[in-house]
Amino acid sequence: MPEADLAGAAAAEPASALPAPLNGVVRDADGVPLPQRFGPYVLYDLIGRGGMAEIFLGRTFTALGQPRTVAVKRMLAHLSSDERFGRMLVAEAKLCATLRHANIVQVVGLGRTDGRLHIDMEYVEGLDLHDLLRRCTRRKIPFPTEFAFLILEEASRALAHAHRARDENGRPLGIVHRDLSPTNVLVSFEGEVKLCDFGIARAAADGVRADEVARDAGMLRGKFAYMSPEQARAEEVDARADIFAFGILVWELLAGRRLYKGGNDMDTLRLAQQAEIPPLPRRGRPWEDTAQTLLDRALAFEPARRFQTSEELHDGIRDIILGHDIIVSPVRFAEFLREHFGGETLAVRRERERGVDLIAPPRLGAGRGGDGPPGGIDRRKSQDRAE
Repeated sequence: MPEADLAGAAAAEPASALPAPLNGVVRDADGVPLPQRFGPYVLYDLIGRGGMAEIFLGRTFTALGQPRTVAVKRMLAHLSSDERFGRMLVAEAKLCATLRHANIVQVVGLGRTDGRLHIDMEYVEGLDLHDLLRRCTRRKIPFPTEFAFLILEEASRALAHAHRARDENGRPLGIVHRDLSPTNVLVSFEGEVKLCDFGIARAAADGVRADEVARDAGMLRGKFAYMSPEQARAEEVDARADIFAFGILVWELLAGRRLYKGGNDMDTLRLAQQAEIPPLPRRGRPWEDTAQTLLDRALAFEPARRFQTSEELHDGIRDIILGHDIIVSPVRFAEFLREHFGGETLAVRRERERGVDLIAPPRLGAGRGGDGPPGGIDRRKSQDRAE
């Protein structure tokens, strides 16, 4: 399978809003430097920031003294007293706790510390899809087609799981993600693909009106470029809106560029409302006709003309892979990621990890609800001397 330069899909998307470290010091939204203590965690790196919360890397210790790294999604301070935003974060945690799937980021806890709600999640050591494609574009690294199809197959499997999820009584939950975009598709240096951020998904199910959800989506994330036409018009949506959004991901990964190119958010929103989809660029690739047929259904303007389930979408992607002998190997994908991006990403993270103990050493024993190894910091120092 020849390689195609698919990296351009991220070129026009704004970079992450994360601030550059000042004099090498990373700070949270309140200006407090990292590392910092937060309940049982030492937060030592900022990996995401949105309109409602920040996501940090946090380290704690298990009861057996083993260090554990988690992603801590902490509500912004100025929203902590807003009951509606708090309800959204709690609902997100509860929903994600029901989604047990290898391709969905797992929730490991929910709490309130110092008046701040937080979700504690599995940490996926790698990049989000937008960041990956942006780095490929910047460094002029062609992104192999086989990896695009691997990402699409794995992410569509996750979406299918979420859409068919049921509660403890066997009733369909009716989950709609509502925020499918490259930043919510994570890829690990082990070749894993995971879907994340169900923050908007649960809002409608918990009594927030559809127009309110759509407005929050724009305010919190601004990803109009991945909305179905009905979501862009603030109408009621169902799982078929996610299928349309996923179709945009398919189009962009295979075309190698952004679908909607609005000059600003409102221009992009109007393009999403109109949903005029051009055909895939033709480059003589053997799977183009089959992929175009899939996109014609996934990106149909009327929901009734789309795939009616995400299982159908997944099966269509799988048929392209099998029908054209495309090799989708997580092992090869992992090798590609580590070769091109592992060094620069992991070196910075490891350096910040090493600084945690120097600036904020654990104070308490893990068995007593603390963030240190059994016996506390004094015992760990004695262990270090013995080694």
